[in-house]
Amino acid sequence: MTHKPDYGIDAPAVMRNLFLIGTVSLLFAIFAPKIIHLGPVLLSKTTFYWTAGFLLGEGCLFLLYVKVGKFRHRDFMLAMHPWCGDEQVLDVGCGRGLLLAGAAKRLAALNGTGHATGIDIWSNVDMGGNAEAATLHNLTLEGVQDRCTLISQSAAEMPFPDASFDVIVSNLCIHNMYDRPTRLAALHQIVRVLKPGGIALISDYKRTAEYAAEFQQAGLQVEKKRGSLITTFPPLTVVIARKPA
Repeated sequence: MTHKPDYGIDAPAVMRNLFLIGTVSLLFAIFAPKIIHLGPVLLSKTTFYWTAGFLLGEGCLFLLYVKVGKFRHRDFMLAMHPWCGDEQVLDVGCGRGLLLAGAAKRLAALNGTGHATGIDIWSNVDMGGNAEAATLHNLTLEGVQDRCTLISQSAAEMPFPDASFDVIVSNLCIHNMYDRPTRLAALHQIVRVLKPGGIALISDYKRTAEYAAEFQQAGLQVEKKRGSLITTFPPLTVVIARKPA
């Protein structure tokens, strides 16, 4: 356990592969002959330089997101709601608690009675070192553990009563539900547990059109906002869904 909050590396295998394959491509470009024969295909060194530059560039953007961008994106998302301090908040796919702690700290700063709940299955495939104990440790270091509750449960099967939460947030979670029925079940659960007058802020790099369509079909008022094109990699879109009062 660290002495500072550690919010992990998102999709660590993706970052590893970008740097690994990019480095191998660069080595090919430097040391290979000018023309490489792969059966009937002829490849020049320039091809490998372009490949290396593209992959290593994406790897650096990914690293920028992990170290800086995701904190800015958290603040970008949380600023979309005018906080009062008494909100009941749900973080869907809370991971190691970045959004969860951010919301709880806003509640604490207002000396309100609000509470933040994080729900996750803590998969290590989608985030390095993901574990409920790591999340709890981060919340303790942030000084908000008394304002937070962690629930180990699939987002498609939420155990909460109807209309339980004023604010629901989620970042880079729902696309990891690879079959559409499970994703739709999670979206329907978000609609069910959101209070009338509440807001859902769902951020992802793909399938946001699907999320928006489901929310609109459920009667929510929906808009979208793009995150930074530089500090979020891949570029993220926030679906903002408001449940009519």
